[in-house]
Amino acid sequence: MDQERIGGDGFAFEGNWRDYAPIAFTNLLLTIVTLGIYRFWATTRTRRYLWANTRFIDDRLEWTGTGRELFLGFLMVLVLIGIPFLFLQFGAQALVLQGHGGLAAILTLAAFVTIFYMVGLARFRALRYRLSRTWWHGIRGGSDDQGFGYGLSYLWKTAVGSLVLGLMIPWSMMSLWNERWNKMSFGPHMFQSAGNDGPTFRRFLLFYLFPIAAVVLGVVFAFAAAPMGGLQPGGNAGRLGAMVLVMGLFVLGIYAGLGLIALAFYAKFFREAVAGLSLTGLNFHFHARTKDWFLLFLGDIGLVIGTLGIGAIFLQYRHWKFFVTHMGATGTIYTDELTQSQTKTSRHGEGLLDALDVGAF
Repeated sequence: MDQERIGGDGFAFEGNWRDYAPIAFTNLLLTIVTLGIYRFWATTRTRRYLWANTRFIDDRLEWTGTGRELFLGFLMVLVLIGIPFLFLQFGAQALVLQGHGGLAAILTLAAFVTIFYMVGLARFRALRYRLSRTWWHGIRGGSDDQGFGYGLSYLWKTAVGSLVLGLMIPWSMMSLWNERWNKMSFGPHMFQSAGNDGPTFRRFLLFYLFPIAAVVLGVVFAFAAAPMGGLQPGGNAGRLGAMVLVMGLFVLGIYAGLGLIALAFYAKFFREAVAGLSLTGLNFHFHARTKDWFLLFLGDIGLVIGTLGIGAIFLQYRHWKFFVTHMGATGTIYTDELTQSQTKTSRHGEGLLDALDVGAF
């Protein structure tokens, strides 16, 4: 019986940004020339390069999706969802003008709930599509679930997560992650996801404690500065200007602090979510810490600003390399037990996700 034992990494990225650069610049040029239409084929070219340079154990991944699939998926969404919502929007406005404000409000609420449902459905179907177009050892993944039930779960679990001042958001996020992956498969095997939101809760509490601490600090600083005339309109103009500058920096510091807390929370959440993911004899791990995520996004900002925006064409490359580099797996996989997946494959791509602009590469 053929088997592969994995000691830790399992994944490796063997690409080079110099090799990727011609693809990135060609994609940019053709997307501009075609007024954005080529971006579906640009996504396909990018994924083919990234997948082909990603090695898992003893073989590289292969992306088999096409730009035509992505384009047709986007057109289907525009016809099936975009046009009805357009009529709904103008219909609500007409009802308001006719004095039926209550009915217009009901229609608007229904539209909002429907869009929220579609976001959940889009996330599920995008993952299903990407697994079905990802091949390894000639085997693909996917799911026979259409995602309609997950859309409802996304709706109510997100709403419940917002209760108690949002304290259940970590539970909501992890529960949805587990539900999504537990309905996916690769080859003949189902994924099993049992991520635990408990270890992420302490970092999430910082969202509440940090603003309180910042306000207390601000009040203390204001009382300390008041006797020096810094907060008095008739005080020294220079001192008043300095106080305004300090307060401005203080506000920016609050926003920056909340951003770092969000980054720290997501880093912990993603590690815990991936740590609960397994496939037959494989257990997955993600090793990136908060510092690694911070350096990634800091590099993104520097790349985009330093190149006046042109460097944005390399962000997909950077993010994929980051993901693969920090991804690990342990356990044993029996390659002779791998058979082709019998799940159905859709004929169109991630149109819903693309139309709602909620996808991550």
